[in-house]
Amino acid sequence: MFACAPARPSDPHDPDKAPRSAPTARAHRPHSPPRRPRLAGADVSASIAVFLIALPLSLGIALATGAPLQAGLVAAAVGGLVAGRLGGSPLQVSGPAAGLTVVTADLIQRYGWRTTCAITVLAGCAQLALGCLRVARTALAVSPAVVHGMLAGIGVTIAVAQLHIVLGGSPQSSVLDNLRALPAQLAGLHPAAVAVSALTLALLLLWPRVPGRLGRLLRKVPAALVAVTGATAVAALAGLTLPKVDLPSWSSHALAGLPEGPVLGIVAAVLTTTLVCSVQSLLGAVAVDKMIASRQASTPVAKNGPGPLPSAPAPRVGRSDLDRELLGQGAANVVSGALGGLPVAGVAVRSSANVHAGAVSRNSTMLHGVLVVIAALLLVPVLELIPLASLAALVMAVGIQMVSLHHIRTVTRHREVLVYAVTTLGVVFLGVLEGVLLGIAVAVAVALHRLARTRITHAEVDGVHRIHVRGQLTFLAVPRLSRTLHLVPQGAHAVVELDGSFMDHAAFESLQDWHKTHTAQGGTADLSGRRAPAPPAECHCRPWTPWRNHQCASLMPPPHEAAGASGLGDGAAEAPQGEHRESGPGSGASEPRDSAADHAGTPTGAGNASTPTGAGNAGIPTGTGHTDDRTGTGHASAPAGTGPGAPGTTPPDTPAPPPSAHQLARGISAFQRNTAPRVRGELARLAREGQRPAQLFLTCADSRLVTSMITSSGPGDLFVVRNVGNLVPLPGAESGDDSVAAAIEYAVDVLNVRSITVCGHSGCGAMQALLNTEPGGVQTPLKRWLRHGRPSLERMADAGHAWARLAGRAPADAVEQLCLTNVVQQLDHLRAHDSVARALRTGALELHGMYFHVGEAQAYLLTEGVFDHVGTTDRPV
Repeated sequence: MFACAPARPSDPHDPDKAPRSAPTARAHRPHSPPRRPRLAGADVSASIAVFLIALPLSLGIALATGAPLQAGLVAAAVGGLVAGRLGGSPLQVSGPAAGLTVVTADLIQRYGWRTTCAITVLAGCAQLALGCLRVARTALAVSPAVVHGMLAGIGVTIAVAQLHIVLGGSPQSSVLDNLRALPAQLAGLHPAAVAVSALTLALLLLWPRVPGRLGRLLRKVPAALVAVTGATAVAALAGLTLPKVDLPSWSSHALAGLPEGPVLGIVAAVLTTTLVCSVQSLLGAVAVDKMIASRQASTPVAKNGPGPLPSAPAPRVGRSDLDRELLGQGAANVVSGALGGLPVAGVAVRSSANVHAGAVSRNSTMLHGVLVVIAALLLVPVLELIPLASLAALVMAVGIQMVSLHHIRTVTRHREVLVYAVTTLGVVFLGVLEGVLLGIAVAVAVALHRLARTRITHAEVDGVHRIHVRGQLTFLAVPRLSRTLHLVPQGAHAVVELDGSFMDHAAFESLQDWHKTHTAQGGTADLSGRRAPAPPAECHCRPWTPWRNHQCASLMPPPHEAAGASGLGDGAAEAPQGEHRESGPGSGASEPRDSAADHAGTPTGAGNASTPTGAGNAGIPTGTGHTDDRTGTGHASAPAGTGPGAPGTTPPDTPAPPPSAHQLARGISAFQRNTAPRVRGELARLAREGQRPAQLFLTCADSRLVTSMITSSGPGDLFVVRNVGNLVPLPGAESGDDSVAAAIEYAVDVLNVRSITVCGHSGCGAMQALLNTEPGGVQTPLKRWLRHGRPSLERMADAGHAWARLAGRAPADAVEQLCLTNVVQQLDHLRAHDSVARALRTGALELHGMYFHVGEAQAYLLTEGVFDHVGTTDRPV
């Protein structure tokens, strides 16, 4: 049941890992025995690193518990060999853990060492039973605040107890006794013990901080080993008289005996040991999975070499099997207890060192156990040179680290600091089991309080009665909800805003009944929020979530309308079926939450600043425009670019699409219901203070370019000008365009924007039309507008100008080359405008070029004639 199947050389479900039938591959005879897997060099080096950490820590934890020092070595060896071989987390290293120190010390003091070993065996049997029942995942249901509080309480207890040994004394039985005895201990310091302990702590603190290349080399040796070795060497050279490690002969090592003591006390001890061992091991396995995933994500995929055989890919480590891990931990505790060892659990420090050292299989864990056995048998004379004060300082440092500031900040952010504090204090003053049970009780009480707590407020503003419900709406809040709703007079307009994630049936019916009655009596009511009742035919898209191929029936245009709605920005080759799309400002489903939280605390995509000519998210010059019916977002395009006869658009004889006003209304309704409550506060602030955009963003009217999405901006951040082809006409009465010029002048002179960005994109229909349209002929509005793009054509054809190019690859075709060249040319046109030229001379303005590849969802920024790829890390423009 526990046996691990040997790693298979290929995966039949992965074609890249399937066995190759190339002529160069060596064939085996049908009945030849399989080769034994070789020990990887990474596993050997990782096992040595873990062994060097485990050896001093195992002795220190045994010292802290009051157990025979050999017991720590037995537990470390058994944890590596048994749990490493049978456990479900290949890279987790098990052994005597600091989290079990308080429990084990209490058991030894109450029942003696041999009974404690028997309790360890019984706890292992309980873990085996739980593993067979496959309930390992249930342990993860415990609140993290309880787990972190338990570990913090254990850390405080360890640190206070070991402080006495650091000062040259001996610890008491409880935290209160240790605290009461501390003044007397400080009065009778042992100078040699304090000096050795201080040296140990100094090396622990400073060793990882050695700078430079030398520091990187030195840090390969674990700080714990350096600290203990340095303190031992100084104590030996100085001839200090100190208590040292005493390892009696293994022939006199005490093994487990029959448990002696009250039955209820033994049962409680078994349950406590089982709980702490299991929770710590399972949480450790989950943490190891995260570390492995992070390591694998940062490891480049191996490429095939020039030879006939591919180079070996980096080994992949599978996810942990928590039920098997619980079985492995149970088997290890049975063996460790039977052999007179400490309780075994997953150890975070050793597991982290194993992963970071590059281990690729469970062989590293098992080999570390073999090294511990060798050290316990052959290095006894060396180990007996270690001062106990140095080990105590090492364990005290581990205890202090268990009180994690990161965990405290996390539970505070999630408003669970009460649970954390109660658990920590309970463990410190009452015991581990009592503290954990107390913490669970407080966590349940806090959860019930949050579920039952509902704030309902009523306010009348300008004749509109606003009722705001904050919290979960359950039957407990129905009486208060009903009283508040009946404060709205008949015939009045009411807005009910629901700010919660749950509404039960009783609250739903109460709200629906009031709504029907109020509207029947001549009143009106709007229900908004994530859980507001909505008619069945409405769009049920949730706001601020990723949106892919929006298929909501209430917002989808008919097929023939969808095919021709994009006008010049169709770019059929650029929009493959199934590509990701994000909805715009007016949709019920908008951009991902991560881009919404970075600007002024409001979701993105709620609209951009407007110009005196209607340029906020509207194309300049204005014309008939079009509406993206799938998002409900109106982006007015440049002059009549989508009218009949324009190149790349619907032929004149095509039947007119049906009216889309109903679909537009549905989109607006979704915005009012889902999005408006989230942005109302920020938009109200902008309405009071006025717009202060930092940038003028000039881009194409293409419906696939959602400016707020690709720039992660929100309301008031960008002053947007959109037209067909992102063109900037040169100033002058003959060729100029007053709407674009007015927007530029307003942005620079009135709004004082600090930068202007011209953004082109792949598959631009205007550039296609510019390439394909012959001079002369009927001058349609589109042709007259595209004359402002002819300088870009001439620049691309002029051999005296270097072509704009993309970093890392050549342009895909002439259209993409023209798109890039057009961005550079329009920046030159910008410099010809008086307001822009003045601001550039004073250094108050910067100009930037940008190119967005739609199919790749990739942005490029113009730097010295080259459009550089923008990565996922922050990059100043």
